[in-house]
Amino acid sequence: MLLTIAQTRPSGDSRGDKGGEAMRTTARREGDTWVLSGAKKWIGNATFADYVVVWARDVDDNHVKGFVVEKDMPGFDPVKIENKLAFRIVENAEITLTDVRVPEANRLLNINSFRDVAEILRATRAGVAWQALGVMVGACELALDYARERRQFGRPIGGFQLVQDLLVKSLGNITASGGMLVQLARLQDAGIFRDEHSALAKAFVTSRMREVVAWSREIFGGNGILLDHDIARFFADAEAVYSFEGTREMNTLIVGKSITGESAFV
Repeated sequence: MLLTIAQTRPSGDSRGDKGGEAMRTTARREGDTWVLSGAKKWIGNATFADYVVVWARDVDDNHVKGFVVEKDMPGFDPVKIENKLAFRIVENAEITLTDVRVPEANRLLNINSFRDVAEILRATRAGVAWQALGVMVGACELALDYARERRQFGRPIGGFQLVQDLLVKSLGNITASGGMLVQLARLQDAGIFRDEHSALAKAFVTSRMREVVAWSREIFGGNGILLDHDIARFFADAEAVYSFEGTREMNTLIVGKSITGESAFV
């Protein structure tokens, strides 16, 4: 049995009660049944998942609600997204919901507004920040191994000053990001974990990740663009990690509102 989640990012402040007003996928109640209509994109493994969790805007109150859609329900149509460059292990899909009838029993009772969904996003953004750290470590370790093995002018390139500079800068980013994420985990354990904490971690760590994978690829020189070397995979996957669960700009505005008390969302 496989479960996947179809998430939509409404525009505006992610902490607002009516963040779902911009959500195009809708839910209309008819007795003990909900009728879902709309579309979602980039839904991981939706082509073969048994259940898909879908966020939809209730047309009666404009609030976001969550529903468990079963793969065999009429009107549910997932189509695999082809030609992906990154995260090829995940079979992302674009799903279409055409008057999909979902029983009330399949509604997530504790999701009654976008504020409730935001609690999930808070946790998933933290998870993406940890993913970014993993990408950094993997790319840097690969580059370090290559620097030890690759020889030029009769010596390993790891003995060249500029290669060491790239490795040291990468290690600095990894260390700083790891320290931030450990503190983030402590806040989660203490129950004082807020939106701005995960937003800052996601924005900061993924930006540092981009730097590290670029520096690591640089150490490979021309070999860095060959599929024979895994560094190209890290380089591609980093772009996906950088993009999902809110862009750097969106997460920056969440943190900016927290520290200034002023919302810059438009």
